[in-house]
Amino acid sequence: MAPTPSASGAWPRWRAATSCRYDLDSGVFIYAKAGFGDYVGFNSAIGFWASAVCGNAFYWGVHHRDTRRFFPAFGDGATVLAVAVSTIGVWLFHYLVARGVHDAAVINRIVTVLKILPILVFIVVLFVAFDAGVFSANWIATGCGDLGSLHEQVRNTTIITTFVFIGIEGASVCSRYARRRQDVGRATVLGFLSVLSIFALVTLPRYAVLPQPEIAGTRQPSMIGLFESVVGGWGRWFVRAAVIVSALGAYLAWTLMAAEAMYIPARNEDLPAFLAKENDKKTPITALVVTSLAIQGLLAATLVLTDALNLMLDLSTGLALIPYFLAAAYALKLGLTGESYENVDARTRRKETIFAGIATAYTVFLFEAAGLKFLLLCTVILAPATLLYVKARSERGRRLFAVTEMALGVLIVAAGITGVVGLWAGFITL
Repeated sequence: MAPTPSASGAWPRWRAATSCRYDLDSGVFIYAKAGFGDYVGFNSAIGFWASAVCGNAFYWGVHHRDTRRFFPAFGDGATVLAVAVSTIGVWLFHYLVARGVHDAAVINRIVTVLKILPILVFIVVLFVAFDAGVFSANWIATGCGDLGSLHEQVRNTTIITTFVFIGIEGASVCSRYARRRQDVGRATVLGFLSVLSIFALVTLPRYAVLPQPEIAGTRQPSMIGLFESVVGGWGRWFVRAAVIVSALGAYLAWTLMAAEAMYIPARNEDLPAFLAKENDKKTPITALVVTSLAIQGLLAATLVLTDALNLMLDLSTGLALIPYFLAAAYALKLGLTGESYENVDARTRRKETIFAGIATAYTVFLFEAAGLKFLLLCTVILAPATLLYVKARSERGRRLFAVTEMALGVLIVAAGITGVVGLWAGFITL
């Protein structure tokens, strides 16, 4: 529901200070729909959902890669045994979420604590072992070999960093559960600052423990080798156990997010009505089933894909860029047109427009950093998904496409066909 003026005719103080569209909930993808139409909003939603699905397949790979230290038969996470165990896990988590969002959220809070504590231990230990000489040498990067140009280093780093920050929009995606609309924005800002702080505290101290070439030579996740080099052999098992718990906890949270990313557009009539069905626990059960089946399909695909783990990570990041770019572009559009700024002073509007412009430019840079290959692979997913949009429009008796939407649809389908042909011909390799 949109915010309304008070009895005196004045907007609430929290509303007048900014142009934020508090009347828009339903996740980060709703901004694409509000700014650029139904079909663009649909692609934003599908992109976010597919990103979550690829991310969940990646989490299973991470889990098995570390579990293989206890059970070598798991291999690199792409063995028949690993996929079989993942399958059991997918449907166990499916059952847990289907029992109700509240129960899953309680478990997620417990797992979050179990994830954070090992990270804090890692940070404290590395700060105690801080070696200023090693840090200085790594900062200058002398004797570390060819690390590439600064542009290449930034380009390669931004993709991984983007994946780290995927999820800070979770409060927006699950905003229908918020008691107060203001809490959504606050949770987003606090989530971003928390992740940024942890990311910096985990990343920087490691360069004061080992020389860069040794860090580069450690197996992923590098936390294992770094922690073991400081505390001894037990550190290896400590971090491995923490990574396993963290991956499973992240999977639970993202299963909730992925189901929500399908349910909300269906409720808003942008996806077929069957995806808006809930069970008696108020869980979006059909969207959850489709999500679990999609994850299952990707896990099966890892048996034939080369370097499947990195592919899932890159696809997850590339697909997430679609709703991110469109949300930033919508904010820029609001600033340039003045829409929703009627009760905001000009200085605030200029400041927010500049920020929106920077965000839009940065997401364009991220697309370039990801590369054309992954953009084409994203359209391989978006193109067939357009059938869901056609079904949703048809069952509600709406016009399928406007002229500009038809042009965009043709472009996406053409890019998707190009991606499929590229995979078949071999000029796009996975």
